[in-house]
Amino acid sequence: MPVTSEALESKIRASWPDVTHVQVFDVSGGCGASYEVVIVSPSFAGKTTLKKHREVNDKLKEEIAELHAFTQKTFTPEQFEKVNIVTQ
Repeated sequence: MPVTSEALESKIRASWPDVTHVQVFDVSGGCGASYEVVIVSPSFAGKTTLKKHREVNDKLKEEIAELHAFTQKTFTPEQFEKVNIVTQ
């Protein structure tokens, strides 16, 4: 069964209860094979990008294993304000 954007968002919210912002984009044209996610959480404070990405990979390993491609952007709320990401 393919991973849905709703299931991915639900798992992210369950894995980071303090999450302040989540965006999940199906970048595979609708087939659910490739996703890009943006996760904003205060729990990322003080962590390097590599540590944040490893944490995401660990918590979402079952879902990622079913995907063709997975891209992530992780921020603290303060970092997210500075980058001002435009939503799709």
